[in-house]
Amino acid sequence: MAVYGILTDGDCVLLMRRAGSGYRDGQLSVPAGHLDGGEDALSGLIRELREELTIAADPASCRLAVTVHRAPETATDSEYLDLFFTVERWAGTPAIGEPDKCTELVWARKSALPSDLIDYVATALNAADNARPLLLHGWTA
Repeated sequence: MAVYGILTDGDCVLLMRRAGSGYRDGQLSVPAGHLDGGEDALSGLIRELREELTIAADPASCRLAVTVHRAPETATDSEYLDLFFTVERWAGTPAIGEPDKCTELVWARKSALPSDLIDYVATALNAADNARPLLLHGWTA
C-alpha cells in the first residue's frame, strides 16, 4: 500500500520528478511512499511529506480523496492500493528533502498537467477534482 499527498496552491498542484528508485524514474508524480510496518496511513503520509518535502503537514487537514486499486504492471509485480490525500495546510516551504529520489519540484496547473506525469497519478488527480473516490487502473474486463 502506498500513500500520496495532493498539495495545491490555487489551480496548481505540486509535482516531484522521480529519480533513483528504478520505478518510473524521470516521470512526475505527487509526493508518495510506502507505509512502514506498523504505521497507519495518515502517519505514513505525514512522514513521507516531512522526508520528501521538508514540510510539517497538519494531520487534521489531510482528507482521503481517492483510492486507486491498480493491477500489476508486470508479470512479477503485485497489485496495489494507493491512497491519495488532499493536504490543505502545512508549515514550511516545500523543498527537495531526498535529492537521491527527486530531482525537481514543479507547480503545475491542474487544467494542463504535464505529459510526463505518471498515468494513474494524472487519473487520480482528475478523480479527486471530480469527487470520484474509487478508481480501478489497469484491470481488464
